[in-house]
Amino acid sequence: MREDDESIQIEKWVNLEDIAEHLSLSQDTVRTWIKEGKLPVYKAGKRYKFKISEVDEWVRKGKIKE
Repeated sequence: MREDDESIQIEKWVNLEDIAEHLSLSQDTVRTWIKEGKLPVYKAGKRYKFKISEVDEWVRKGKIKE
């Protein structure tokens, strides 16, 4: 059973600063895209949280175009 436990990896949540760095964008651009509904994001209280895999998929689908 231990092999199964080790094969399951839970993706960590990242914050706005991390996703801006990941995309090589300014934090202001990320905030603008959040307000415009362009970026896949979740809100935890007052903070924005992202899954890098979802953002990467969003980029692959070409949705990064303004």
